[in-house]
Amino acid sequence: MEITQLTLVNYKNFESQSFDFPTKVNCFIGANGIGKTNTLDAIYHLCYGKGYFNPIATQNIRHGEDFFMLEGSFQKDGKTEKIVCSLKKGNKKLIKRNGKTYERLSDHIGLLPLVIISPADRDLILSGSELRRKFVDGVISQLDKVYLSTLINYNKVLTQRNSLLKYFAANHTFDADSIAVYNQQLVGYGEQIHQKRQEFLEAFIPIFQEQYRIISGDQESVSLRYQSQLEAVSFADLLEQQLTKDRALQYTSAGIHKDDLEFKIGEHRIKKFGSQGQQKSFLIALKLAQYYFTKDQTQDTPILLLDDIFDKLDENRVSQLISLVDTDDFGQVFITDTHDQRTETIVSQIHRDYQIHRLGNET
Repeated sequence: MEITQLTLVNYKNFESQSFDFPTKVNCFIGANGIGKTNTLDAIYHLCYGKGYFNPIATQNIRHGEDFFMLEGSFQKDGKTEKIVCSLKKGNKKLIKRNGKTYERLSDHIGLLPLVIISPADRDLILSGSELRRKFVDGVISQLDKVYLSTLINYNKVLTQRNSLLKYFAANHTFDADSIAVYNQQLVGYGEQIHQKRQEFLEAFIPIFQEQYRIISGDQESVSLRYQSQLEAVSFADLLEQQLTKDRALQYTSAGIHKDDLEFKIGEHRIKKFGSQGQQKSFLIALKLAQYYFTKDQTQDTPILLLDDIFDKLDENRVSQLISLVDTDDFGQVFITDTHDQRTETIVSQIHRDYQIHRLGNET
């Protein structure tokens, strides 16, 4: 799959800008704050229906304007897919595919496979478990609409159960039958999600470890472990055990919405003991594993976005990364960098056509 044209109107710092992408490798060069990352985010937005860096849609509207519009032409399976994403303040976001508006934005998920590697990914290591769950759920949801629907339903029931717990506390009452109804629904959806996450990670982890081995030049080993409260006890028993605590806290304190991933380098947590270069290599390997897993499952070649990834990587790791990208395994690649000469030097090593887009103050 490829994107051949992109138009941005009132998107972040862009008033109006169009790009053509006739080549496999496209590089955006310019000073910080000029719009390089925003361009990648626009491509991501068209594929996922939301921004990568700021999911609050209205905050993607250019300052002083009341709407944004993104338009992209994609080539997929020999056909042209024209996607338009627009939002006007006070209205719902609209996504159109070939002129037809989606009734549900979730129906768009999975059509246009894409993987992004960005400095913002460091939050996967440094932040709490929610982002790591979202990473897992995002990869699976791109490939499995049933999983996405189950996840949406689980979160809906979870919100309803939490509201009920708050109602009990506010009114000094309790109804065991009512809470049992929500427990039953949570268990039904939650056990399906837990099983899918387990199956996904069993297939994903070996791919991730191999990518890290290549990037690091076999210098160190890494591991990834799925952590879930359902490993030790059934979900139904867990909810029953936690009920007194939940009533006191007024929210559901246990379940698959507390699952996590443990990241290690050697025997140590990479958050505490990994260098910046090791952490960045870990994240790149994680995203490349997502790329290969998605490609294998969809039999389609995702777009790869590389946002400012050359900083904090030593020359050897950059070379390893470029050698990976310079294969038939990869399709269209987009790169951002602040250093014109560095980018030219790196991409000139690739045996593929490339184009440099230099962004200036006119954007």
